[in-house]
Amino acid sequence: MIEEGEDASAFADFTIEDAGGAKAPPPKEEAAEAKETAPAPSEAPKPAPTPVQEETTGGKLQPALDREPNANPAAKRLALENGVKISSVKGSGPGGLITEADIKKAASAAGAAAAPVAAAPGASYKDIETSSMRKTIAARLQESVNTNPHYFVAASVSVTKLLKLRQALNSSADGKYKLSVNDFLIKACAVACKKVPTVNSSWREGYIRQFNNVDISVAVATPLGLMTPIVKNVEGLGLESISSQVKDLGKRARDGKLKPEEYQGGTFTISNMGMNPAIDRFTAVINPPQAGILAVGTTKKVAVPVETEEGTSIEWDDQIVVTGSFDHKVVDGAVGGEWIREFKKVVENPLELLL
Repeated sequence: MIEEGEDASAFADFTIEDAGGAKAPPPKEEAAEAKETAPAPSEAPKPAPTPVQEETTGGKLQPALDREPNANPAAKRLALENGVKISSVKGSGPGGLITEADIKKAASAAGAAAAPVAAAPGASYKDIETSSMRKTIAARLQESVNTNPHYFVAASVSVTKLLKLRQALNSSADGKYKLSVNDFLIKACAVACKKVPTVNSSWREGYIRQFNNVDISVAVATPLGLMTPIVKNVEGLGLESISSQVKDLGKRARDGKLKPEEYQGGTFTISNMGMNPAIDRFTAVINPPQAGILAVGTTKKVAVPVETEEGTSIEWDDQIVVTGSFDHKVVDGAVGGEWIREFKKVVENPLELLL
């Protein structure tokens, strides 16, 4: 190395051998000759693409990325309750097994990530912390919508005779009981489930479980969220007993005093919004693992043409619109329609409920 401007002529004939290094390259003529005679280097083979690891499932190859996450049942249940996407969790157990501790860690991290951010200038809102009850409700309903292929069957049902029977029974009760329209509808659901038992079933892995008893879950709005206390063995209960149990379960649900076995389970659900005069009809999400739920709207006066000897006259009929939501994995469309038909028949002839 020399500085800029210094004479480099002293190094004009310098070779590698002068520095004690490797042999000097051949003269230009030899190098050119060697270049002409040497075979052209062949193109380096491209590395083969790394195959995607696959496993065989049911006779078909399944990409590794599509496999179900390796997690124990308790971890799967905890992930569902906390709204954690289990496929995004890295397992710390043997062989990468996802454990409950991994789910709790992921849920905690998600909660920290979802911490309220500073409000934009001039924004007006408030952030409400999600309760464990609300998280459970959200997880169960999301599971229901994602895994149960819902379909809906609606019908207008006359309750004119039912209202008259209710009035007569309450008038003679001497304060012992006070029947509601919902008490009659709960009993009617049980009658329909006994006549069409396919609806009184639930989907299980590899089989369908059909129940002999009819346990009706009754949707109740509470300060903590929607709960579904269960009236058990409704098929064998009278209207007075149904009414008494519904009042007791509803009060304890609103007070947060229900035991888990009093709201977990059931074979069919009824959700009645008839107390709100603005609600003509609505559809409800199935309460898993059940296969059906009945949504009931408010009572409306409907003009009905009646043929008489003098001609056509108009009579006013009290009607409700009911909508059944059914899980198509268990209940085919025609079967759901048959259940609604049986329900309508017994409601419009309410004396059958006393048998």
